[in-house]
Amino acid sequence: MIRQRIQQIRRKVPRPSHGVLRRWCGRLCLLSLFFSVGCFDSLPGKPTEADRYKRPDTVMDFHTLYKTNCSGCHGADGTMGPAPPLNDPLFLAICSDADIKQIVMHGRDNTPMPAMDHKTSGPLTEKQINAIVAGIRAEWGKTPPQLSPPFPTYQLAETPGDAQAGKKVFSQYCATCHGKDGQGDTAGALNDAGFLGTISNQALRRIIITGRSDLGMPNYHAIGDDSLEGKPLTSQQITDLVALLAEWRTADVGGNE
Repeated sequence: MIRQRIQQIRRKVPRPSHGVLRRWCGRLCLLSLFFSVGCFDSLPGKPTEADRYKRPDTVMDFHTLYKTNCSGCHGADGTMGPAPPLNDPLFLAICSDADIKQIVMHGRDNTPMPAMDHKTSGPLTEKQINAIVAGIRAEWGKTPPQLSPPFPTYQLAETPGDAQAGKKVFSQYCATCHGKDGQGDTAGALNDAGFLGTISNQALRRIIITGRSDLGMPNYHAIGDDSLEGKPLTSQQITDLVALLAEWRTADVGGNE
């Protein structure tokens, strides 16, 4: 009797079709997948966007580019590196963005500064080089130099200087620190072909103009204030000094190491 009653009830209850069951199973699977993805998204250890791998040629952040490509020579904050500082208001006042870009792209002949343009097997695209130049200007070019223009010209003169005239300028402006013949004194020797072989004439001119404040070397104006002449170096005097140093580069008069 009871069995018959159960069978009657079963016959009255509608059974879902196979199509309905498949649809419900599909919905349950999708719902489970949705929640599982949401849970995995918040699991500890998942890399953040900043941690994700980026192709080197897609990096455009100035600080990342500078740290990777420039800081080893020019210093973490643009100073105190073996290469001349980039964090220098006077340098940024006399050197245009176009000049800086050319240096980064093509490097410096006869110096450790390499060409960074990927077209010459360097690591950087032109867009990345533009980002570095703009970043240098934005980061370190905000403070104007504590001098009034006109400044000596940055680029080398088309006409080479006079080394003999440079000797006179050297004795008046440079010998106090670098020695009478450039052999070194309170500052290092300059008549060392080993040193001069690692620095171009253009870089020499730049350093004479800007000095290296991070290492205690005064700029062209401060040198003049402390010199026998009592006035800043002129652009022509700087040209003549570079000619003298270039002569020492090939002659090597034997300064102290």
